[in-house]
Amino acid sequence: MTEPRLDKGLHLHFDPISGVAGDMTVAALVHAGVPESVVKKAIAAISVKGLKVAFEPRRKGAFMGLGFVVVWPGKESDHDHDHEHEHGHEPDHAHGHGHHHVHNQDHAHVHASVHEKKPTAKKHEHAHAHRPYSEIQKLLKKASLDASTKALAAEIFERIARAEAELHGISIDRIAFHEVGAWDSIADIIGAAAALAWLAPAAISSSPLVVGTGTIRTAHGLMPVPAPATASILRGIPVRQEGLGELTTPTGAAILATVVSKFGSAPPMILAAQGFGAGTKEFPDRSNVLRVLLGQPVGVSHAPSAPEVVCLSANLDDMNPQLMEPLMTALFAAGALDVWNTPIQMKKGRPAFCVSALCDPEGVEAVEAAFFIHSTTIGVRRQSFQRSVLDRSTLKVKTELGEIAVKVAGKHGEILGVTPEFEDCRKLAEQRGLPIRTVLTVAQAAAHAALGKPRRRRR
Repeated sequence: MTEPRLDKGLHLHFDPISGVAGDMTVAALVHAGVPESVVKKAIAAISVKGLKVAFEPRRKGAFMGLGFVVVWPGKESDHDHDHEHEHGHEPDHAHGHGHHHVHNQDHAHVHASVHEKKPTAKKHEHAHAHRPYSEIQKLLKKASLDASTKALAAEIFERIARAEAELHGISIDRIAFHEVGAWDSIADIIGAAAALAWLAPAAISSSPLVVGTGTIRTAHGLMPVPAPATASILRGIPVRQEGLGELTTPTGAAILATVVSKFGSAPPMILAAQGFGAGTKEFPDRSNVLRVLLGQPVGVSHAPSAPEVVCLSANLDDMNPQLMEPLMTALFAAGALDVWNTPIQMKKGRPAFCVSALCDPEGVEAVEAAFFIHSTTIGVRRQSFQRSVLDRSTLKVKTELGEIAVKVAGKHGEILGVTPEFEDCRKLAEQRGLPIRTVLTVAQAAAHAALGKPRRRRR
């Protein structure tokens, strides 16, 4: 496979519309441009005889992606298991914890074993051996991995172990794992850590995780989706319950929970690459892939907008219109996101204005106070609204007339709108003695030259 060249320090965004698991994460990052050798060298660095990894092309639905395949010690002689590191366990497994679910990329459906004594490692390196967390820590400590890869892998493992310890009400040093300690899961976590360390992204974001629906059969019996360990790892993270079966595994959840700094849509950016990490199952409602996007963020990103806002409004029929501008200024100063007035006609034909101010829910009290102090109203109405807002950033572009700030709007990393900052254009127009529309045209052309024309969507 030809590996595209990527700059370091790009923005990385995950699109887990079909869930996420460890092997899909590794495969998606490699498909996007991380050299295969980075992952293979990291796996070799833990010095486990017989542990090998490979990548294979896989088509899922309309998309061509990569699959990540792991061969571990003793796998060839494991006749009771038919799960080549794939999505989809057979209904019944040895050890009595088969899973009726569609995702099993990384065998990281974690179930802790509680030991009264400190567990010891088993000589038989079976895929489902009970491997103590302490053994995994020792394995990482002695591995000849670079510092950033080793630290990230250790943090991911610790996140899973702490979730399990909390779930079972025991200390972390008493945790042993049925499956997260399997060699293929170790390969997934170390492979993902190595790929991320190589990319060294400036920031990482992710769309909300799709976790699936229904139930799974585990070592602890029938469990709802998301599994308790997955739900514990994802505490405080936005998720969507849709799709058939378990679509997000504990390992996939732990990787994203550890590295993602913002859950939502990707910021506006100039796309450099995308990659698809593919599972093996076919789903009737979605392509079984995890997509990643890599790109150069455009300018300075704005803080995410609140999804809920409150509109405060008052009808004014007895106030001097000259006081309208000071009122609007005061509302903005109090924290209003936007302010406008609408000419209306009230009883007895009196002309009036309806003044409205939009604000965050926590800013209602201050904006309401500004209404009462700076207008003649004796009452303020309020109404809550849900809203969707594009991601926004500001970029400085150089033109023949001077530097002008440009507002960029986008969704999922795609640039949808580019608008020059009006006040910058007005200042340049006054300095140059030009019509402001001329400066706006020059600024728009410079922005399009720097970013490309926004995509025009069909109605």
